[in-house]
Amino acid sequence: MCSVILLRRPGHKWPLLIGANRDEMLSRPWKRPGRHWPDRPDVIAGLDVLADGSWLGINDNGVVAAMLNRHGTLGPQSGKRSRGELVLEALDFPDADEAAAVIAAIEPSSYRDFNMVIADNRDAFWLRHDGMSITAHPIPIGISMLTAHELNDRSTPRIAANLPTFEEAPPPDPETGDWSSWIDILARRAGDRPEEAMTIVTDTGYGTSSSALIALPSIEARHEDPKLKPIFMFAAGRPGEAPYEA
Repeated sequence: MCSVILLRRPGHKWPLLIGANRDEMLSRPWKRPGRHWPDRPDVIAGLDVLADGSWLGINDNGVVAAMLNRHGTLGPQSGKRSRGELVLEALDFPDADEAAAVIAAIEPSSYRDFNMVIADNRDAFWLRHDGMSITAHPIPIGISMLTAHELNDRSTPRIAANLPTFEEAPPPDPETGDWSSWIDILARRAGDRPEEAMTIVTDTGYGTSSSALIALPSIEARHEDPKLKPIFMFAAGRPGEAPYEA
């Protein structure tokens, strides 16, 4: 059950902030985000070595895409295509709204159920594949959280325990590189209530394998300072243990 946290604030210099923990079988091989695909030179994303897709990435136009399994659908299934390829397909587009429309129109039966985030500095969408259909929903302004269930579903333990904390925490500051308020929450293990943990540690070989932080500057800010670029920080391990690096 991966987790993605988004802060949308139109009109701000940094209108979109994202924090994400990836939970997976730790034996599944992967490579840290990079330009791994020669036919997609404008894409920086983590590489799932087994399926050649990704769970999280960004393109040079500032479109972000993230894939999450829905509850009970961990891993591949015979006869289904890899959900990770949809991250790369979304990153073929220059805008989030166009990418979301195309992904929502694919054949649902080709893939196992998923939750997906597609966003840029103007728009953000939650794509919900429930086994029957794929629907695209705008992500509201403010803080939102997505796991293996519904967006902002406070009936689930992880969101109920952590979304209010994200809402109360001071926003990260991309200008100074201070993401400590979010990193502290992303690193939470929740003691004797593992269902509420943000960082998963088990003895079954499943757990939190990496974490990421992303900030997108506004169009106006980039016009004023053409050198201003999106920020993509990646921790190749559990948050709070592995350092976040550009």
